[in-house]
Amino acid sequence: MSEHATLRFARKMDFSTARIAFASFIGTAIEFYDFYIYGLAVAMVIGPVFFPGSDPAAQALNAFLTFGIAFLARPLGALLFGHFGDKIGRKTTLVASLLVMGVSTILIGVLPGYDLIGWVAPALLCLLRFGQGIGLGGEWGGAALLAAEYAPAGKRGWFGMFPQLGPPVGFLFATGSFLLLSHFLDDAQFRAWGWRIPFLASAALVIVGLYVRLKLTETPVFTKAMQSHQPVKLPLADLLSCHAAPLLLGALAMVVCYALFYISTVFSLSYGTTTLAIPRPQFLGMLCVAVIFMAAATPLSAWAGDRYGRRPVLLVAGSAALLSGFLLDPMLGSGSPWQITVFLSIELFLMGATFAPMGALLPELFPTSVRYTGAGTAYNLGGILGASLAPYLAQQLVLHGGLAWVGGYVSAAAAISVLAVFLMQETRDKELA
Repeated sequence: MSEHATLRFARKMDFSTARIAFASFIGTAIEFYDFYIYGLAVAMVIGPVFFPGSDPAAQALNAFLTFGIAFLARPLGALLFGHFGDKIGRKTTLVASLLVMGVSTILIGVLPGYDLIGWVAPALLCLLRFGQGIGLGGEWGGAALLAAEYAPAGKRGWFGMFPQLGPPVGFLFATGSFLLLSHFLDDAQFRAWGWRIPFLASAALVIVGLYVRLKLTETPVFTKAMQSHQPVKLPLADLLSCHAAPLLLGALAMVVCYALFYISTVFSLSYGTTTLAIPRPQFLGMLCVAVIFMAAATPLSAWAGDRYGRRPVLLVAGSAALLSGFLLDPMLGSGSPWQITVFLSIELFLMGATFAPMGALLPELFPTSVRYTGAGTAYNLGGILGASLAPYLAQQLVLHGGLAWVGGYVSAAAAISVLAVFLMQETRDKELA
């Protein structure tokens, strides 16, 4: 091959890998934007709109329960999309998951409240929230596999970072949209119709995501596997019979990520704006600052995972998260915006540090034949354990024991994940086959 041809080939490969990295990032950013705007709406408006007639505490608890429904649906989405992702390919399932998530989110934006259609409103809300969970359940596993199965040698952790950047960017967009609305609308306007705008805006983002994903080709690892042997008939059955241990350990390793994030965002936002009476725009601004630290930790942790291994990075970050639980009561309970911002920044930095290596670690735990099903299911089972009831349980712990108990919840979640990672073998040098 001539020097000119070699250079042209290298440029083509650079463009291709950049496009894959962007495609894995943009999809998760959009889907997590959709997911997070609901979480923020839960903390601010879902209770009064869909559960009126009860006291504020009961409204908050009911709203947090609808929040948890999606986490129960996410493993089902991972199994559904994982089944087809392992049998027919990654690309088609990634497009389908984005559509399911997008349609569910847009419909929430146009759903009438309790005052117009009564009990049907919260019932439909639960159904659409379930749809969001199904869509997101199929999203992460496919995006992580897209990045990992295209990654150059020795850079799987770095490429696995790109889908992990989706959550902080999606959260920044979600928080920014509500923060922008708070500057242009008064509280009555926001509760009446303004909260719906971020949900409807998702339509434009979904179109962008679909365009990018429809331009993809199938991953070389999956293509090679399909050429050498037939796909397994039932990926779930093979996963449970042959790979139950990595599935369980992978799910438990994810618990700390979810607990850190949703305690620091959904619960803290609700507590800060109600109990501490911090104005909503101010607290949203504090969260925007904190999530930047999560985004900063993501590439640092991914790079460290490639250099030192997944286990050492996760053990150090998880241990730090365990200790951070002791900061929750004195810092969040202080009522000081400065102290609270520092606390949120610490927690979300640790969330990024524990979350980034998962983009490589979870795909590395499973063979190609069940990788989509295994990685996605482990990821979303961790969500049930770490996040589905996190805001609800935190609210109950505050009511019955105080903020120190919520800090204990964070520390316990971190301890579970540290133990799971300790029991794993290192996967950095494992070949994806």
